[in-house]
Amino acid sequence: MSNERVEKDMQESPTRPPPNSLSEHIGQNIESVVALQRREWEMTSLSQRRVERVGRFIGRPAYLVGLLVFVAIWIAVNLGLVSSGRTPWDPLPFELLAGLLTLIALLTTTIVLISQNRQSHLEQQHTHLGLQVNLLTEQKVTKLIHLMEELRKDLPMVKNRVDPQAMAMQERADASQVITAIEEVGLANDTEVPPEQRS
Repeated sequence: MSNERVEKDMQESPTRPPPNSLSEHIGQNIESVVALQRREWEMTSLSQRRVERVGRFIGRPAYLVGLLVFVAIWIAVNLGLVSSGRTPWDPLPFELLAGLLTLIALLTTTIVLISQNRQSHLEQQHTHLGLQVNLLTEQKVTKLIHLMEELRKDLPMVKNRVDPQAMAMQERADASQVITAIEEVGLANDTEVPPEQRS
């Protein structure tokens, strides 16, 4: 969801009901995501918001077209002054235009980098949030399996048997061991996994 959409959502009622076609829990999830993005937008400084608005404008094709039109008009006017015998304000090789375009390029790059830096920070926060939710879900599932196994053992009509898979699933996954296993097979690297290590 873009910042423009979040800005629009902030002006509307925060208790907007979800569409009728969605179930209640999906609507609650959507509202949670909107609330998270609204919180992120409210925590953004005014200067950062202005930079992002400029960045959104720079990212549009209209900006490139406008810049090309500006350069074409600049060159045409100066060449027209030369052909009419008058002194141009920026004669060939258009040093003033080159300096101006260099300044525009510097400002554009800086604005894009600032916007990318914030987006990278938000993506990192979302990744951490997703990891925490996944770990919490894994803990809940492990607990449910443990409770189901206890219930199965307590029921007199169910034959008590050893289920190695259920016993293995009762153990909580160690995130560091999973990461180590992933690194050992090369999935964490940018290089392609050798065919003999593929499953």
